[in-house]
Amino acid sequence: MKWLSAAICLQLAHALAGAPPPYSNVARQSPNNSTPPPDSKEAFSPPKYPSPWMDGSGGWEQAYAKAQAFVKQLTLLEKVNLTTGVGWEGEACVGNVGAIPRLGFPALCMQDSPLGVRFADFVSAFPAGGTVAASWDRGVWYERGYQMGSEHRGKGVDVQLGPVVGPLGRSPEGGRNWEGFSPDPVLSGIAVAETIRGIQDAGVIACTKHYILNEQEHFRQPATVNGTFLEAISSNVDDKTLHELYLWPFADAVRAGTGSIMCSYNQINNSYACQNSYLLNHILKGELGFQGFVMSDWSAQHAGVSSALAGLDMTMPGDTAFDTGLSFWGTNLTISLLNGTVPEWRLDDMATRIMAAYYFVGRDTASVPVNFNSWSLDTFGYEHPYASVGYGLINQHVDVRAEHALAIRSAAARSTVLLKNTAGTLPLEGTEKFTAVFGEDAGDNAYGPNGCPDHGCDNGTLAQGWGSGTASFPYLISPLTAIQNELLQNGKVVQSVTDNWAYTQVQALARQASVSIVFVNADSGEQYIVVDGNEGDRNNLTLWGDGDTLIKNVTANCNNTIVVIHSVGPVLVDAWYDNPNVTAILWAGLPGEQSGNSIADVLYGRVNPGGKLPFTMAKTRKDFGTDLIYTPNNGDNAPQDDFVEGVFIDYRHLDKYNIAPIYEFGYGLSYTTFKYSSISVSKTYSGPYTPNEGTTAAAPTLGNFSTDPADYQFPSNLTYVTAYLYPYLNSTDLEKASQEPDYGQDGWIPDGALDGSPQPRIAAGGGPGGNPQLWDTLFAVTATITNNGTVAGEEVVQLYVSLGAPDDPKVVLRNFERLSIQPGQSATFTADITRRDVSNWDTESQNWVISEYPKKVYVGSSSRKLLLSSDLSF
Repeated sequence: MKWLSAAICLQLAHALAGAPPPYSNVARQSPNNSTPPPDSKEAFSPPKYPSPWMDGSGGWEQAYAKAQAFVKQLTLLEKVNLTTGVGWEGEACVGNVGAIPRLGFPALCMQDSPLGVRFADFVSAFPAGGTVAASWDRGVWYERGYQMGSEHRGKGVDVQLGPVVGPLGRSPEGGRNWEGFSPDPVLSGIAVAETIRGIQDAGVIACTKHYILNEQEHFRQPATVNGTFLEAISSNVDDKTLHELYLWPFADAVRAGTGSIMCSYNQINNSYACQNSYLLNHILKGELGFQGFVMSDWSAQHAGVSSALAGLDMTMPGDTAFDTGLSFWGTNLTISLLNGTVPEWRLDDMATRIMAAYYFVGRDTASVPVNFNSWSLDTFGYEHPYASVGYGLINQHVDVRAEHALAIRSAAARSTVLLKNTAGTLPLEGTEKFTAVFGEDAGDNAYGPNGCPDHGCDNGTLAQGWGSGTASFPYLISPLTAIQNELLQNGKVVQSVTDNWAYTQVQALARQASVSIVFVNADSGEQYIVVDGNEGDRNNLTLWGDGDTLIKNVTANCNNTIVVIHSVGPVLVDAWYDNPNVTAILWAGLPGEQSGNSIADVLYGRVNPGGKLPFTMAKTRKDFGTDLIYTPNNGDNAPQDDFVEGVFIDYRHLDKYNIAPIYEFGYGLSYTTFKYSSISVSKTYSGPYTPNEGTTAAAPTLGNFSTDPADYQFPSNLTYVTAYLYPYLNSTDLEKASQEPDYGQDGWIPDGALDGSPQPRIAAGGGPGGNPQLWDTLFAVTATITNNGTVAGEEVVQLYVSLGAPDDPKVVLRNFERLSIQPGQSATFTADITRRDVSNWDTESQNWVISEYPKKVYVGSSSRKLLLSSDLSF
């Protein structure tokens, strides 16, 4: 999210076949709204209109009623104010919409990030999503969501810009994969649902992002590359892959009640995500029955009327480019209502969706005034930072952390994955005679934990990636500090070298050590920051900072070397993982503020590691089967990224081509061992699957408004704030007020876009997330898991299904449970298999179907260790 130049933003992209050009506020009816682009070989996203209006179904009834009652009180200008951001640096938060002073309704505050409150002090820095995914623990995800939501609430935030399931993680080099959870849609879907419930139970709206297929940072936005202007990359995907892979966790998010969804920067099938009527109108609001509001990513809106008709509900931060003072909406949205190119019911639906989300999470009772400022940590400053207007108290330095550090430490430890443990090397006793710690990743950033803006560097230990998905550390406990604290209380020797290139010193210290602990990392982040030549996305999957050489130098001189990896995702370990002097390997991800304490808890046995990899660690980069586009591949046109691999990413790809990984998806060891036995499958009767049918009610219109432009002029007593966005007109001449040179010349309205009459329901729909019958339980599975080791431990038991068709993956994850078992004791694993779990998307009927191919269930400890199995009989 966030950074974009004015030159880029003002390129007026014609992003949707049949859509009006940007700024267009007068339109004509289209003679044909389905004409494909000039080059019919390119992927094409069909137009789908009108934009569905919310109906309050699926548990939203009370919030919907409250929202309608509120919106009925609003004037046209107040509705526009509610949907349009006030501009970058216009107020205290990274995003604010206009206030409604007449009703005492403050400007809504939108704030990053998916792992804590960005741009604020006295907040916690939680483990990243891709790290806690390794816990495979629903309780960890809910608690983390609740505590993050509580901190946002305490700072006065209305909408937390997270969690993330886009990118899903198609390619392991993707710069923002760590903000999400896993390339597996089921693991991501369950994790995002629990996180949303936690955030919203705390009284804050969750904004699930980035919708959709936003799988790389390169070319994510329109830009000039080597002197040539290029539109944003187009992720080109087929209908089956969309539904079975990338849409899956978004359906879980909608079913969990996410109040908002953020549309992404990229194009999908050559239509920009924030004005893609097929994905917003037909899929998200139609098929998935999304009841909340769609928010644009920052400067991801490229048109006015077309984005409104295509289903966008809120534009962020409001201006066409940061601090231009121009907006596709604001004044222009007011004009669009006056000249009839946006119908009144569509604006009413935008406002109702925003307010319904507000009431759905209880913001009317949980709200507190904003008490921080994104643009300054000073106590006093400007209310409107860009304009330098309104000097006063801007930061009350409210400490919202409570005792969240305890849960952060626990979550990071529970998410640590033990990859290798030769002859019980771990846990350490803390009585080792001489411990040597190596690696820059073990120590502190010389600039301080927040010394690099948005963490845009790889100095010291890595506990977050970089970009808008970060939060400030209140402190950062380094591994070296924690290990020193551990050993010095026992009077032991501990020394360190934290310069990876100090080869002589590293080798000399390693020769003295009875145990060496080497810390290495690999970083990535968002496109607007470049670190060590990596433009958001990683250039490769190798360790950073000469990490492989560091390990080589230590292992050549110490036969008891433990390697700890802090990384944003998979790294290549083929050069050293099987070295006999590497006696243990731990993957610790991006653990947040308690990094050192959490890894010490695992190293010294206070926590028995139970984490499992949420991705595959392959032998080579090529083994993953997918890669990023680093250079333009379509001449002077938008880069084209064809998702030809379909649903076969990560372990599904390796399984399909019989490629042996080093550490497979779902893999993880423990300080104890487990035995699997006695699988049992029972069939549960559910009625036949019934497609959704019938028609909707007509679009509600909540009030009337004057069509006289004179009623919408700037008030004479208003003090204009530079670059601040208002809904008012500066002329009674709509063409002059729009500031659009081609006003009314070329725009046209797609067929059906203004139609507020009852519409046919979508067969695969029927409730939030899709047809409710998809979640009917068809089978119940149990198995016995025994701890046959000597210490208590936790095992993540995983359930996979074979769908049976030749074009299906060998197996797909469908459920899991983390069990805590005492030594010598057994526990029962229980899991349901739903209709959705055994269905495929049928492109002809546009619905989910259970194929006639034989199906089988597997229970095991990873995607490659499927220890129990049973046929599924329908």
